[in-house]
Amino acid sequence: MVAAALERQGYSVELAGGGREALEALELNTFNLVLTDIVMQDVNGIALLERIHALQPNLPVVMVTAVHDISVAIDSMRRGAYDYLLKPFEREQLLSTVQRALNHRQALEETQNYHQSLEEMVRARTEMLRHAMQDLEHSYDVTLEALGDALDLKDSETEGHSKRVTAYAIALARAMGIPPDEIKIIARGAFLHDIGKMAIPDAILRKAGKLTDDEMAIMKEHCDSGYKIISRIPFLAEAAEIVYAHQERYDGSGYPRGLKGEEIPLGARMFSIADTLDAMTMDRPYRPAQTFEAARREIERWSGRQFDPKIVKVFLEMPDNIWEDLRKDINGPNPSFPKV
Repeated sequence: MVAAALERQGYSVELAGGGREALEALELNTFNLVLTDIVMQDVNGIALLERIHALQPNLPVVMVTAVHDISVAIDSMRRGAYDYLLKPFEREQLLSTVQRALNHRQALEETQNYHQSLEEMVRARTEMLRHAMQDLEHSYDVTLEALGDALDLKDSETEGHSKRVTAYAIALARAMGIPPDEIKIIARGAFLHDIGKMAIPDAILRKAGKLTDDEMAIMKEHCDSGYKIISRIPFLAEAAEIVYAHQERYDGSGYPRGLKGEEIPLGARMFSIADTLDAMTMDRPYRPAQTFEAARREIERWSGRQFDPKIVKVFLEMPDNIWEDLRKDINGPNPSFPKV
């Protein structure tokens, strides 16, 4: 009778003689609604309801029963039933219940489709943002290289130095387990550490002999000048702190602020070792290059005075071939800003 009433309204209806038969049908076909009795000979309606809810949570189930017990109705709803239809019922009551159940299912599907579309849109926008950030990072690197090239034109003695100390600082930071985002800051600070020399007069910067006390005082201003140059650039604001502190010493005897110990930014403490390593292992007008082993001994000797002992310990555990390989890469025919 229920099937006949629904079919006259244009619904396609499949009948099942019991709970097991209903489950078999559900495994073979797709349905939009289930109407089931509670009292049946094999699987009772509550057990069937639980099974359907576990397999297809969005499939609405209407309990059709002659059990006039409010506790049974409440229990059915708690277990996932959409509605509870008491026998005997009017035809209009049946049709109204079925229509509400189908509308409920459609609303659930539309909500799921909306969320799925939203998730796909978020994934697409996230991918677009990732590509945009990559392009921006590339622009940053190009900007940094341009700044470094400008300094090389002004002070030929620094040519390649900034790229080498950056590569050394990155290797040391990785060995210390520094997160990639922080390594990028350290790399930018190391690469631009001498950018303040752009403000130093050529007569002092390019002087072949020893600087006078007054000239040295002017030269020492390059830390402050470098900080002022790049601190106003948003993506270099954190790197500017390394530029400002790159001549500080662990024992407080450095400049410009006489910072001591962990008052000195971590990136500046790592840079100090990278800078000394490069300075000692490259030729200078006043002396030939020394070996990496000699530089290691010198850095170890100044541990606790010029250098942070914890960073020196990590540095000494790293093999010499790392530095030699990095120097070969940077001194090659097409050196570029070291990659993090």
